[in-house]
Formats: sequence, structure tokens, C-alpha cells
Amino acid sequence: MSRLTTLAVADTTGAAAPLYAAIKGAMGKVPNAYVTIGTNSPVALEAALTLDGALRKSSLNGKDIEVIKLAVSQKAQCDYCLAAHSLAAKKHGLSPEAIHGVRHGESSGEARFDALSTFARTVVSTSGTVPQAVLDAVKAAGISDAEIVDALLAIASITFTNLFNRVNDTTLDFPAAAA
Repeated sequence: MSRLTTLAVADTTGAAAPLYAAIKGAMGKVPNAYVTIGTNSPVALEAALTLDGALRKSSLNGKDIEVIKLAVSQKAQCDYCLAAHSLAAKKHGLSPEAIHGVRHGESSGEARFDALSTFARTVVSTSGTVPQAVLDAVKAAGISDAEIVDALLAIASITFTNLFNRVNDTTLDFPAAAA
């Protein structure tokens, strides 16, 4: 159950209403997380959507972005984001085995995905400089400097929604992610 104020999408007016209309047009629904973010801060919702829009134009492809978001969400233990991004990863063509691997730091079957997920988990779990060996490993997997910077942008994006959902205890409206 949502712990922050949430208005029904149909009752929304003002700055959130056109954002909800765009989300519904793109996704077919307005996910619970977006409803509650928009209810309380249309500015935050717009910023999150803009950031994700920028990611779609980045050097990373959709699979890469979902790998990063799954690795970070697993580390944050965000059930909501794990559910949403497991579904998105599947739509981008990741197998259930690859999804499990990137979430749990196990082999996904793709060296690139393993390097990205290890990099993302390391970034969010260190409070200092990322070890040179981790940076060397992600580069050795063929990840360019531009992709490393865009990976940091993906980490920033998912960190906001992880934090939001952990504070709000957002009710799942996607199928729960497999363990």
C-alpha cells in the first residue's frame, strides 16, 4: 500500500495530467510508481521521464539499460523495480536465465551483460573510487568510455525510482520478479 499521497489518474489535473496521458499512450497504463511520483511532484516525474528519454538516445541499447537497472534494483532490493524491469528486459529479448544472472551477479551467458552488471553493482556499493580492476574489466568486455558514462546515467535514473519505491512501498502492478 502506498505510504505517500496518491490521487487516481482520472482525478488528476494540472502538470501531472499531460505526463500521465503520455505515459498511458506509450505503456497502455500509468504504473503505480509514476502515479504517486506525479501526484506529489510533477517536476520529479517529468525529470525521471526526461532522463529515461535521454537514455534511449544514449550509446547503450535497451538490453544494456535493463541489465544495469536490474543489477542496481537487485542491490537496492526494490521489488517494484525488479518486477517492472524484469518485464522490460524480457520485452527487450533477455532470457529468464540472463535476467537471473545479471540480478544475482552470476553468468548471464553474455560477457557484456556480466561486465555491465558487475560495474553497476560496484558503483552503487562503493562509497569511494571504483577499483581500477572493475573499470579495466568493463572496458575489456568492449564497453566504451561513452557507454561507461551512459551506464552511470542509467544508474542515476534507476536509483531515483529505487529510492522512491523503497520510501513509498509502492504496490506492485507488474508481475512479481522471479527469485
